[in-house]
Amino acid sequence: MTPIPRLKPYSGPALLSYGFRPFFLAGAIYAGLGILIWLPLFFGDITIPTAFSPLDWHVHEMLYGYLPAVITGFLLTAIPNWSGRLPLQGGSLAILVLAWIAGRLAVYASATIGALVAGAIDILFLLLVAAATAREVVAGRNWRNLPPIFVVLIFLAGNVIFHVEEYETGTAEFGTRLGIAAAVTLISLIGGRVIPSFTHNWLTRENPGRLPVPFGRFDIAVLGMSLIALVLWIANPTWIVTAALILAAGVAQVVRLGRWAGDRSLRDRLVLILHIGYAFVPIGFFLLAGAVLFPQALLVSAGIHAWTAGAIGTMTLAIMTRVSLGHTGQPLTAGPLTQTIYAAVLVAALLRVAAAFKTGAEIVLLEAAGTAWITAFWLFAVGYGPLLSRPRRTVR
Repeated sequence: MTPIPRLKPYSGPALLSYGFRPFFLAGAIYAGLGILIWLPLFFGDITIPTAFSPLDWHVHEMLYGYLPAVITGFLLTAIPNWSGRLPLQGGSLAILVLAWIAGRLAVYASATIGALVAGAIDILFLLLVAAATAREVVAGRNWRNLPPIFVVLIFLAGNVIFHVEEYETGTAEFGTRLGIAAAVTLISLIGGRVIPSFTHNWLTRENPGRLPVPFGRFDIAVLGMSLIALVLWIANPTWIVTAALILAAGVAQVVRLGRWAGDRSLRDRLVLILHIGYAFVPIGFFLLAGAVLFPQALLVSAGIHAWTAGAIGTMTLAIMTRVSLGHTGQPLTAGPLTQTIYAAVLVAALLRVAAAFKTGAEIVLLEAAGTAWITAFWLFAVGYGPLLSRPRRTVR
């Protein structure tokens, strides 16, 4: 039997030969640029021609701008491996990239071109991504890969709701919570697949002994409990029942993470960072439950940023570095540059969570967190950009 080729014959720019290449690079550049704009915007030093409030612009562009770019890059790379289908490349991939860029420009200039026009342009990207990825899963008849597609559809719905809320009321609370919940769910789904797998492979080769527990009924129960807690959080974040379920989900997520033998992978930074990034998922659950149970001591913003700056920021860079190295033919090792990227994003996450508390140093912490975040993502863009822009290295 002739094996399915991994790539179609392709002679165009290497940057458009695989989905992770343009979206990881563009996403990293935009993640840093978004915060570079946000800090002076937050302090009132600049204005931008957006119809969104400054805070909602920041939230939207991190949640529905940066994050979908990385998700798209990951899915367009992973789905062909899961299904045996050929990856999207060339002109079709360029259309998706241009749709994403158009969305960012439209939201930025929405006060000029009109909120409805900007919303339609912005929503188009996720609509195209959902259609492209669903087509591949259906054509490959690999139904176990449908859950990530459903999460993309939730992001699409959340983005629509965000635009409608902003247009109607000037704020986007439900759209924000829905997007964050979708991100946490996706991290739980994908993390539950890749973290035990990568850890198992490394331990089997380098440190035989206790291995991660395979995916089973316990993982399904944790995912179900977390999903119920997140749905209640979207609907009523201050309800005491919501807090109780969020707390229970956090405990379950800690147990789940502990079953993956992360403590035995300290020598492999590419594996270790996945465990550290995932740890921000239960931390976010605990902080949000605490904000309801102890409103005078804990702020909701701490839990939100444990999920966004912590889980999303760290996990996306962890996946971006690993996928970029593996799919460009580089050794799967975290060199000094990669470890610096990891250190910077972890510092950014911890400082941003700390900035949510009333310590008298909130401004300093916020600026330091922003600087560390920009450093992490632009180091990725500078260090990994050349790898993403040139053909895969061939090993002789």
